[in-house]
Amino acid sequence: MIETLLAGLDAALRIDTFVWMAGGLLLGMLMGSLPGFTTSMGMSVLVPISFLVGDPLIGIPFLIGVYKGGIYGGSVPAILISMPGTGASIATVFDGHGLTRKGQPRKALEMGLFASAISDTFSDIFTLVMIIPVAAIVLGFGPPEIAAVMFLSLVIIAVTSTGPVLKGLLMLCLGVWFGFIGADPFSGMPRYTFGTQELYDGFHLIPMLIGLFALPEIFAAVKEGDMPGGRAVRFVGEKLRLAELKRSVRTIFRSTAIGTGIGLVPGLGQPIAAMMGYIAAKNASKHPERYGKGELDGVAAAEAANNAVNGPTMVPLLTLGIPGDAVTALLLGAFMMQGLRPGPTLLETNGEIVFAILIAMVFANLLFVIIGYLTIPLFARVVTIKRSLLIPITIMLAFAGTYLARGNPFDIVTLIGFGLVGIAAREAKFDVAPMVMGFILGRELEYSFGQTLALAGSDWIRFAFTERLGMTALVLATPVIGTLLGIRMKRFRDRALARETAVQQSE
Repeated sequence: MIETLLAGLDAALRIDTFVWMAGGLLLGMLMGSLPGFTTSMGMSVLVPISFLVGDPLIGIPFLIGVYKGGIYGGSVPAILISMPGTGASIATVFDGHGLTRKGQPRKALEMGLFASAISDTFSDIFTLVMIIPVAAIVLGFGPPEIAAVMFLSLVIIAVTSTGPVLKGLLMLCLGVWFGFIGADPFSGMPRYTFGTQELYDGFHLIPMLIGLFALPEIFAAVKEGDMPGGRAVRFVGEKLRLAELKRSVRTIFRSTAIGTGIGLVPGLGQPIAAMMGYIAAKNASKHPERYGKGELDGVAAAEAANNAVNGPTMVPLLTLGIPGDAVTALLLGAFMMQGLRPGPTLLETNGEIVFAILIAMVFANLLFVIIGYLTIPLFARVVTIKRSLLIPITIMLAFAGTYLARGNPFDIVTLIGFGLVGIAAREAKFDVAPMVMGFILGRELEYSFGQTLALAGSDWIRFAFTERLGMTALVLATPVIGTLLGIRMKRFRDRALARETAVQQSE
């Protein structure tokens, strides 16, 4: 394994890899800093580029750059105009915009940048260290254990989704049903194809993701129109001093630990991490009354926590094929298009490439600091760009990327169809993330469960309680574990939404 790691290090140190990562960081920051344009939308539009280049050591690091840049970019409008660019920036609003009102937007943006880079670096190193023992454990999993873990992941994803639990479960079931469309994995018989030959192989992941994440955002942006004039914020105020950064080091590392832990659990994601990091910092502070009024520690806590999630989400993705959130679902699609199938055997079959990608993630943080620091003044002005100029370009990229992925005209139909589903879900306030996870994991769960039944034969009770007692206990405990964890996480999310509403009403 050490030889594979060293080979991955050698493969990661390529000029073209760093150039593409830098481009991804710039595009991610641009997408994140545009109010109303989320990281998921940016990733979905740009993901076809990753496999058109043909080399996974260029395409995947490019998307990782978009991911990292997008999460940080969301803090720009959160700080400047009290509008979170992404869900991950929801807690950054509380003190970030307070610093802007004090005339210190530059200090807030720089604190967000350095806190993000520090937490991202340590969480990426943690991911690189953890991936080996986790992969070794997962290699011992058989179909029953994989089915149990996927079942647990689906329950947690549904319970922790935005909105009522029932809505999350409905969207999860809808996604599982969409995943069943196509050929049966065991018999090869078509299911729910309604005589349509194009559906025999099921829906392709890329047009589905672009349709669900990009088209609803575009539709919402068209409805809202351009932002009213007079919202521009001048980039003024003093720079962040080293002494101020040092005072926040303890907060940054606390939030890094919180975000890293949350990143390992599928379905939780950056918004919950940011809120938990912020609440932990406020509770630990000697002056909690300063929070919400322009406290640098509040910005550091939120930004460190949400960026620390980025690396650890790769652990369940690469070892089990379980995406932690909507963005890693897009990464899963990119891996599959490159011929890399995330799962228990990925490290054995493509260990050098996997380590090269993870090492590139660590080095990307150095680029992140350099590019971010140099371009902060530029992205501080991006919030004033008219949407009427951006929407046509985004539409063109969405449709062109969908068609170029496979050159199949039916993918355009899939894109439009899922776009309409995404728009309807958005209007009805349903979260589409559980549907995406259900679509991806439902197929794998069906296959693993089918293999489990084949192994058990006719005496499945003896198989479950004698040979696979641990797996059976996990399955029985799943609803309880998922529900309790989900209720706790939803409390943090509800507090975040209530706090954001109070801040906006006070302005």
